[in-house]
Amino acid sequence: MLKQILRLSTCCLLAGMLLLSLVLTGCAPSIFARTGGQPAITPALNVPAVTQATAPWALDTALPDFAPVIAAVRPAVVAITTQVTGYTFFGRPYNQEGAGSGWIVDSRGLIVTNYHVIEDASSITVTLENGEAYPASVVKADAVDDLAVIKIDAQGLTALKMGDSAGLRVGNWVIAMGNSLGMGISATKGIVSALGVSLTVSAGETMQNLIQTDAAINPGNSGGPLINLNGEVVGINSAKVSQVGVEGMGYAISINEARDFIQSALK
Repeated sequence: MLKQILRLSTCCLLAGMLLLSLVLTGCAPSIFARTGGQPAITPALNVPAVTQATAPWALDTALPDFAPVIAAVRPAVVAITTQVTGYTFFGRPYNQEGAGSGWIVDSRGLIVTNYHVIEDASSITVTLENGEAYPASVVKADAVDDLAVIKIDAQGLTALKMGDSAGLRVGNWVIAMGNSLGMGISATKGIVSALGVSLTVSAGETMQNLIQTDAAINPGNSGGPLINLNGEVVGINSAKVSQVGVEGMGYAISINEARDFIQSALK
């Protein structure tokens, strides 16, 4: 029995040595991956190559440079502060301050904003990007369309150009600018998320043909411009969905919807 065990052990040893010899000389397949020399050939997946012709968007991966656009637009974006007189339960008056945004549409001091920014205001103050502050008066206002044009006594101001919102596509880059949280002019970027949106903002009041964007729009941004990468106004920031758990759903009045109202105020 002992001889049989030794013989079996010897045979196993010889077989193991033979297999090792074959592996080292390349005569037998190896279970180890190569670490040097020519790499092992892996069968290619049958996936068509991405070319400029088949998917031109996939080859343009660089983000645009937003800084030059923001720098050019910023002098024409203004902060708006309002005073609204309220009354206590006992009839005593008190002043309540509000904050919003606007943008200069004419160098003679005409400014576009939302109606709800200046609604019932006893006084309106416009602060330019350079810190100069001016009292403003209402030229024209429309509660239904949530639009207003106000005027300050200033000349030679930087004005923004109105673009064409009909040319927007879902996925286009946009920049929202305004007096966010009443802390001064700032900018956020995002894309056009949807077009032609209808939104009920109060009982019996629905806004039509809005631009939805995921650019952050916060309290104080109302009335500020939504800008394309050419520095043109394509929308007027107006509303956001503020439900818990909802993010990136801001809305702007399309400039094509507001154009007639604005131009009538410029005459």
